[in-house]
Amino acid sequence: MVFGILGVISVGLADAYFLGRVGQAELAAVGFFFPVATAVTSLSIGLSAGVNAALSQTIGRGEEDSHTNRVAFHALGLGLAIATLVGLTLWAVDGWIFRLMGATDATLPEIADYMFYWCLSFPLLVTSMLLGSMFRAHGNAITASIIMAAQSVFNIALDPVLIFGLGPFAEMGTGGAGLATLLARLLAVIGGLIWAFRQGYITICTKPMKGLWSSAKQIFEVGLPAAFSNAINPMGMAAVTAAVATLGEAAVAGYGAATRIQTLALVPMLALSSGIGPVIGQNWGADEKSRVRGAMRFTFLICLGYGAVLGATLLIFGETFAGFIASGPEDTAFATTYLRIVGFSLFGYGVLVTANAAMNARSKATFSMGLSLGRIFLLYIPLAWALVALMGFTGIAIAAATANVVAACAALILTRATGILGLDVAVVRVPGDRLAKATDT
Repeated sequence: MVFGILGVISVGLADAYFLGRVGQAELAAVGFFFPVATAVTSLSIGLSAGVNAALSQTIGRGEEDSHTNRVAFHALGLGLAIATLVGLTLWAVDGWIFRLMGATDATLPEIADYMFYWCLSFPLLVTSMLLGSMFRAHGNAITASIIMAAQSVFNIALDPVLIFGLGPFAEMGTGGAGLATLLARLLAVIGGLIWAFRQGYITICTKPMKGLWSSAKQIFEVGLPAAFSNAINPMGMAAVTAAVATLGEAAVAGYGAATRIQTLALVPMLALSSGIGPVIGQNWGADEKSRVRGAMRFTFLICLGYGAVLGATLLIFGETFAGFIASGPEDTAFATTYLRIVGFSLFGYGVLVTANAAMNARSKATFSMGLSLGRIFLLYIPLAWALVALMGFTGIAIAAATANVVAACAALILTRATGILGLDVAVVRVPGDRLAKATDT
């Protein structure tokens, strides 16, 4: 999953890189759009979490394949219908959203060009993510990552062709980046559906409406809170972007570049969150609680170790990474400040996302939603707006770091409360005359 997620995130970096070569307004456009797109994409992430919980627990309990396949079929239909409605709604109201975030008249047309193709491709994104969730629920993460990586390679290859108008293609600028995304997502859906049918993970139902309500209840019980939970972070980013916008367009461009690099750096922990779901779901369904707790402890330790390495790397090479994405020295300075301050706190974000994935797979999505709500609305947004007035852009970075560390502490508490994390104690029976000695020992 590291390779698959790395490919997906690289598309955002490629968009920022190529559009940064076009101009600051184009780079700022994707900086404004990034948190909104991530918030809307959380719907597909939430539905994927619901599908994973339903399928992995069903597989762990050893239920019949026909039931599992029917749930998968219903998930695709529900996801496609909802995504179409959301994509149309977002396209209809895009102007006032970005004006509210502080976009200027020079940036708004660039955002609109990108938005048209992105909204058109949103149902394809949801479908491909649901297919990937099905593969992972069956323990087949390799197929999911191959599809994700192939989609990303195709998208990145098309970016310069359509943005700059290479060969017979006309120069499209920001719209070219959106069209490349649309075509790549279409390819991923076609490939994913063919593969899923061949593996028998989905089949054509003779009675497609049979059990629909039961499937929808299973999926939405986790999917809706999980979608909201995943939407909370980019919603917070949108509010923080508005705070950054008070410092000027260069600060927005720098913040957008830094958050893209941050997302790329978080790939291993995002992959852990994709991998931990099926492990928790299948073992919880099979009543293997000790394996659940062992997997969760191991995952948190990985987040701590990787987070330490990541913090040191960004401290030393943060300016180099920022210069690769940013459009100029002013943007680079803002991005470097963010990366160096936030770097050592990113272990906390890893703990947060892996804990959320585990609680979703455990069908405790309301806990993960509460954790994400607290991080954004009690910590990140209030601190960002307060500190930006006192410390400028440095205050934004300090607010993000504080929110990450506090969220990690809260995640430890909630995973213990839900039984996912804990110490497994072996109970040993001993003769009565040896009990006192054994207890002392």
